[in-house]
Amino acid sequence: MPTHFEGSRAERRTLETFIKLTRCTNSVLGELSARQTTGDLTPSQFAVLEALYHIGSMTQGEVSSKVLKSTSNLTTVIDNLERDGYVRRERDAEDRRVIHVHLTEAGTSKIEAVLPNHVGALVEIFSVLSPAEQESLGELCKKLGKSKESA
Repeated sequence: MPTHFEGSRAERRTLETFIKLTRCTNSVLGELSARQTTGDLTPSQFAVLEALYHIGSMTQGEVSSKVLKSTSNLTTVIDNLERDGYVRRERDAEDRRVIHVHLTEAGTSKIEAVLPNHVGALVEIFSVLSPAEQESLGELCKKLGKSKESA
């Protein structure tokens, strides 16, 4: 569906591309939600557990930048994960302002239980693209996502 925005050709192309990207993202996220691929975890909780699982313990600020959530929003997410026993916080011994977040055994078990179903659903959803198309899409998304860093 073309945009009705009456800007320049470059503006219309950019807006139409953004709309397609947003609709695609929302469609994939909606399908994952419908399939309940993260079990009883919210998408933000899942993202935090997945980041800690793959990267290891991090400060709250590092987790925030990895999952692209504000630190204020992340505090609530981590509060709830800590309440459920999936993570534990630890103040830095040298700088008490710094808080490290660690995955617990329960958190590791939880992410290991839901991750295969989540990945399986993604593989199925992305199967409409060839492997080469998936790689191209990944590179384009990475280029666009990192464009601010190189500016």
